[in-house]
Amino acid sequence: MRVRVLFFGRLRDLAGCSEDWAEVRDGARLQDLFAHYAAHNPELAQFRASLAASVNEEYAAWDAALKANDEVAFLPPVSGGEAQRAAVESSTDICEIVREPIRAAELIAAVKSPADGAVCVFDGIVRNNSKGRETKYLEYEAYELMALRVMRDLLAEARCRFAVGRIALAHRLGRLEIGETSVLIAVSAPHRAAAFDACRFVIETLKRSVPIWKREYSSDGAVWVEGTPAGPIPGATGAEPTSAAKDESKSS
Repeated sequence: MRVRVLFFGRLRDLAGCSEDWAEVRDGARLQDLFAHYAAHNPELAQFRASLAASVNEEYAAWDAALKANDEVAFLPPVSGGEAQRAAVESSTDICEIVREPIRAAELIAAVKSPADGAVCVFDGIVRNNSKGRETKYLEYEAYELMALRVMRDLLAEARCRFAVGRIALAHRLGRLEIGETSVLIAVSAPHRAAAFDACRFVIETLKRSVPIWKREYSSDGAVWVEGTPAGPIPGATGAEPTSAAKDESKSS
């Protein structure tokens, strides 16, 4: 049977392609598929311990069984309108992945309501340095359909945890210059504490759960910026809590 395979970030560079179709035996599992590619490219094997994988835009365990025409993505650690914008908007929340400048003022205005007494905003901007090197610009890429799904689930989880009004979350892809906004989060709430807590939860979880990667360009070349291994939203329905989330629950 055949499955579609996607590579992102540094894995795309190592594999030499962003997409492939692979023939696998009936009953094959995710780990078997990765082993197939690693056998032909030993450099890929070195990253096995830090990778996550998805099947049909859902995080999946390495022993998950594959079916014909599944879409498999191998995901390196995350950094985290028309053809240029993909968006999901519910009656309460806004999720966007865009390639043009993020409309910060418009999104902040959209979350306000007469019932709310606070709006907390996180504006993540491109800085001109990283680890002692000058940064010229950044490039962001994403597994877009999966990223939007995880972003929507993330906002739903924030709503379950905190007493908030409306939430807007936008992330930009493509080339970003110094000083431009890469991610914007705006949270309204009746009280400021919930707005602060929800805003921090969204950005911290986005950085470890949403399949978005960034590449830094400097005078001496370009590097993929990788943080923690990608994984499901801690504590969300169907997700296995991470060790950090388990420790947090014990201490609360």
